[in-house]
Amino acid sequence: MNPDKLRDLLEGVRRGRVSTDDAFQRLRQLPFEDLGFAKVDHHRALRTGFPEVIFGPGKTAKQIIEIARRVSRSDQNVLITRVDPDQARAVRKVLRKAVYSEAARALTLISTKPKIVGRGTILVAAAGTSDMNVAEEAALTAELLGNEVQRLHDVGVSGLHRLIAHSDLLRQASVLIVVAGMEGALPSVVAGLVDKPVIAVPTSIGYGASFGGMAALLAMLNSCAAGVTVVNIDNGFGAAVAASLINRS
Repeated sequence: MNPDKLRDLLEGVRRGRVSTDDAFQRLRQLPFEDLGFAKVDHHRALRTGFPEVIFGPGKTAKQIIEIARRVSRSDQNVLITRVDPDQARAVRKVLRKAVYSEAARALTLISTKPKIVGRGTILVAAAGTSDMNVAEEAALTAELLGNEVQRLHDVGVSGLHRLIAHSDLLRQASVLIVVAGMEGALPSVVAGLVDKPVIAVPTSIGYGASFGGMAALLAMLNSCAAGVTVVNIDNGFGAAVAASLINRS
């Protein structure tokens, strides 16, 4: 249950449109619902402003479907991350309204169109096309959390003129999520051009000595540009949540 729905329910009780017994039944699943294999946190949106998100890997399609149904029943939008095409097909056979983004590797089940609550725009910039999955995970998550999002793809440091050509877009953003693999240099460059928060996302893209993203991670942690914040390797979701919190404050 999200804050708006809870306010509507309490207002309905106050005005006599909703009985106390009905309100009790709708609230009895707070703070969580025990499914045996999972405890669905219906209270999370009230605590943090964001509903629980389902992490796809390691779960069966049946488990994903049941959790998604319970989240959706409480009038919350559902986001399922890191879903492979086979999982997506199995889930969508049952949850017909679910939409799969292959680019973001995510499923969404929308109950209510997300209300824009962010103050400004979150810009998601990706160094290369190979970083697209992580960048799109960040962009899709940020949109579902109520932000205006702009995308900027293939602007890595091997062709710096491609980034400089979008200087106005960089400066207009309120928060920037910068995604890069290989040597992970792009966030340092971007942070040297703007006066806004930069959240760096290292990806596992690269040749052998990139060590699955460790090279990019260490480069970003050692950024010569002050104020760069770094999340874990391939964690576009975590970057989007952090950017959303900044954009709301």
